[in-house]
Amino acid sequence: MKFRIALVSMALGVLSGCQTNQADVPLVGTWELVSATATEKDSTYSTFNPRQKMIKIINATHFAFLNHDQRAGKDSAALPFSGGGGTYTLVDSVYTEHLDYYVDPAWENNTFEFVVKINGDTLIQKGVEKLEKLGIDRVIVEKYRRVKKE
Repeated sequence: MKFRIALVSMALGVLSGCQTNQADVPLVGTWELVSATATEKDSTYSTFNPRQKMIKIINATHFAFLNHDQRAGKDSAALPFSGGGGTYTLVDSVYTEHLDYYVDPAWENNTFEFVVKINGDTLIQKGVEKLEKLGIDRVIVEKYRRVKKE
């Protein structure tokens, strides 16, 4: 009986050691967009709007992003807002988002592949947004800062 208890304890210890702790995945967390560019054909331009605030929240399996206008004193119901999310995979530095939800349904059910790099509290993702049905084909680079717990 003691042998069985010891064996079960060892097995549980081994299994718990195999689980991935979310804190061990550097991508997991809340990120605030600090700059963004798009390149179409030979033209690169900023898509970052300092009057808007965007965060991306990433957990072990899903991502979500929320973007809203920061202009104070306006009717909040009339201010622009967008949001979306879905599942993702991360293999080495290749981060692939499957967009399940978005305010514009034409973007839903599409997959976007990025290369990500994390340096300290900065996340940079670069990849292609291509949606033939909308005429979109551009390289985007987004830079985020980790939102610290207060």
